[in-house]
Formats: sequence, structure tokens, C-alpha cells
Amino acid sequence: MTTNNRKQLHERLWSAAVQLRANSGLKLNEISEPILGLIFLKFADVRFKKVQVDIVADRSGTQYSTSGHRQAPLTPDHYKSKGVLFLPEIATYSYLMSLPGSENIGKAINEAMKAIEAENTDLAGVLPRDYESLHRTPGENSQILITLLKNFNQIPDDIEGDAFGEIYEYFLGEFARSEGAKGGEFFTPQSIVKLLVEVIEPYHGKIFDPACGSGGMFVQSANFVKAHSYTDKIMNEIALYGQEKGTSNIRTAKMNLAIHGLSGKIAEVNSFYTDAFNSVGAFDFVLANPPFNVKGKDKNKQIVIDPAKIKGDPRYYLGLPITGKGEISNANYLWMQMFASALNPQGRAGFVMANSASDAGNAEKEIRKKMIDAGMVDVIISVGTNMFMNATLSCTLWFFDKRKNGTARQNTTLFINAQDVFTPIDRAHSEWTDEQIQEIASIVRRYREEKGEEKYQDIKGRCKVATLEEVRTNDYSLNPGRYVEIVEKEMSGVDFDARMKELMGDFTLLTTEAHNLERKIKDDWKTII
Repeated sequence: MTTNNRKQLHERLWSAAVQLRANSGLKLNEISEPILGLIFLKFADVRFKKVQVDIVADRSGTQYSTSGHRQAPLTPDHYKSKGVLFLPEIATYSYLMSLPGSENIGKAINEAMKAIEAENTDLAGVLPRDYESLHRTPGENSQILITLLKNFNQIPDDIEGDAFGEIYEYFLGEFARSEGAKGGEFFTPQSIVKLLVEVIEPYHGKIFDPACGSGGMFVQSANFVKAHSYTDKIMNEIALYGQEKGTSNIRTAKMNLAIHGLSGKIAEVNSFYTDAFNSVGAFDFVLANPPFNVKGKDKNKQIVIDPAKIKGDPRYYLGLPITGKGEISNANYLWMQMFASALNPQGRAGFVMANSASDAGNAEKEIRKKMIDAGMVDVIISVGTNMFMNATLSCTLWFFDKRKNGTARQNTTLFINAQDVFTPIDRAHSEWTDEQIQEIASIVRRYREEKGEEKYQDIKGRCKVATLEEVRTNDYSLNPGRYVEIVEKEMSGVDFDARMKELMGDFTLLTTEAHNLERKIKDDWKTII
């Protein structure tokens, strides 16, 4: 299937989801799980039928095994040994498609999901079973589902698993775009994740994401291994561990892994309080996009993060970001310590962070100083606006690298300005192409002096290697704008939109710095009076 054909298929399938919303009166966030469940069901059916043909062909021609004994009848284990979910007859897509309109289709799909979970215990409690509630009238509900089943039956039976993964990820992205801030809780744009993975290079080892959302970090890690490995047995190369507090997000993540042929352990916990996998020093890689700027108390003065519950937790080994009132000021530096502490002596971490964290003051600054002085902060990349589905603000990508200890990079940090690198999707959203991702990642590879790469050189307006002393001179700021000299570009009608986007990114950074200074002045003034 060509790229253009895939794009057309994605759009046709998404139109079916939009039609469901129009006919049912439900919000998109209420139909996201049922829709993703039907995509999963079609994927499972296609793989099951392919393997069924292969197994029958292998067994045909003789009723006896090589030992001379009569062959055992086919069992679910025959399918599972091929890495495929076993589907009872009532859970096959063809069975559901054959049901007459007079049947309760919602109940039939619920039973199909239940049967799949019964035969494949790894999915217990994961698949959606609320297909009778898409419409209040049973007859209307069945008609909506019949239409959906027919639409998803457009997915050809010869489609590859990667293409199914693309459909699933396309839907995740569209749901995130439509749901606004709530959608962003579980979906990180694919191009952002791809760059994170390209920089940390998770060829082999244990990967941890304590804010795993829909599991996109795991999927892109597997794709990286697949692209750089001689084996298609990806799960022999990496082990996946995630934590997530949202039940719905966990179900989405587990379906996402399954649809990509992956498996992993995902714990339903509040990561601030619970370390489900005894993470300290246990992981080769950490990838994450944690919630930004979570305060210790919400606007109603209710405790969100109780410092008493996390005091003494070895994950927060550099201290707690506590205010003068004894409250958690901001969770950004809790997350960062969670990532850093999870790494083994050769570990790397890549994560998305709010711009404000680069210059945060008070207790957060003291933690940042310890991180910088320890030499673990390896790369900081500033990202332009509109890269996320649910926010126009820019962000920063941080990378820790414990394996640089003892190397020439030990007391240096690479700063990259990527705010002017983007490809517009529409007026409100941008992304990086694969070529742009490689353009940015190649700077990091040159900085690391990786085999086959050209010698690194600072590039005005793009990248700069700063020494520890330079960072100290800049009051331990990790804002790339402090180090990378911005090149003024000649204005033209052709690049006006791009230039405005750059200027807005610079303005956002300066505004953030101004607000941070205002808060610092206020805090200092309080101590004086």
C-alpha cells in the first residue's frame, strides 16, 4: 500500500469516527476507546487468519507427527506460539459482520472482547466492553456499530502490522487534536518521540517511562531497534516498563503495544508516590513526557503532592523542591530526579520539559545545580511552537547521559536551537520530517564523536557546546537562548510565517524568563521584609 493510499485510508476511517460522534451525540473522548477497540479487533482478526492459513498448511498432508503419533488437535497455544492472539469464532470480524441488523450488535462486540480476554490473559481488563452505550436506543446503537464495522472492514486483509500501527497512532493523534488539553495527557506527537529516541539510541536494554500515557515512547523505541537490528524479534532486544495513573490510558497503551506486536509491564500507580519496579539504578534508558508544572497544591489549596509522603524516597536523591511554606513548588524537578535516579551507570534519558524549568529558581535551581555539577546534563534542545496537538507553547527536550563520565564531554553540555526547524501540518500545528529529525540528531552524534560522523563544530544560530564554567557563569541557566547566538535572517514574503513562528518562540522564552525573575524578586523581597 502506497503512502498516499495509506493517507486516504486513514482519512476515510477517521471520517467514520466523526460520523459516529454526529449520530450518537457522544463526545470524542467518550468514543475514543470503543473506536480504538474496533481497530484492535480488526488487526487481531487479520493476523489470526494469516497464521491460521499457515498452520493448516503446515499440518496438511499427514495426520501424524514426525514421531509417528497422531497430531494433537489445534489449540490456542498453536497460535500463541506464533505471537498471535487466539480468536474464538464469536470474536472474529467475519462473524460480527455476518450478524443480522436485528441482533444486538453492541452486546455481540462486548462478548467478543470478553472472549478474547478469556483466551489471552495478558489482555485481561484491557479491551473496551461498552459497545451497548453508544446510543440510548438499541436499534440505533446496532446500526451505528454495523456502519463502523463496515468502515473498518475497508482495512485490507493483506495489510502489514506496521500499517495497522500507523492507523492506531493516526487515531491517537486525531483524538488528541480534537480533545485539546485532555488528549495531550496521553499522546506525544510522533516526531517529538522519534527525536528523543534517535538521541538516546536504545539499541538494547531496559526502557522505563513513569508517565507512559498511550505507550508511544515504547513503540518508537521498538521501531528504532527494528531499523538498526538484524533481528525481527524486537522483544529479545528491549524490555519495556511503564507507570501510569490513568486506567483508561493504560488500556490504550496496552492495546497500542499489542497492535505493534510488543509486550511490556505497565503498572497503574501514582509515580510521585510509588516506584513499582524498584527503579533506582535499574534501567538503561528512560523516555518520558511528564505533565508540566504540576504544583504541590491546586488552585483550591488541595494537596496534589504531599511532601511528607515522598520525604526520604531514594528517587529524589537531590532534594525536594520545597517552598518556604513547606509545599512542593513544582513537580518538574521531581520528575527529572525520577528519570536520573532510574539510570544505571551507562544509562541515558530523554524527556520533554517546560521551558520554565531551564531557569527555575529557589529550591529547583539548587537541584539543577547539582545535576549540572554532576555532569549528567548532556544535551538541551529548544523546540518551536505548535509541535503539540493541544498547546501552542514551545518546549525543551532534555537529555541525561551517565556514560559520558570520564569522557571529554563530562563537563560540557550541547545546546541546540531547533525552533526554526519545522514543517507545517496546518495553521495551528507543525511537525518534524524524518529528514529534519536526522538533521538535529546528527548534531548530537557529531558532538559524541560517534563512528562515521564528521567532526563537531559550533554553528551560529543552531548549536553550541558550553563548558561547565560557562554554565556556571550564566547562573546555571540551561536556556539554549543564553548560549546559541541567534542569526538574524532576511525577511521575505516567502518565509514570513516561518520567521514569525521563530519570533514568537523567542518571545515566549523571554516572557518565561521575565516571569521567573518577577517571582524571584517577590520571594527575595518577602525574606527582606
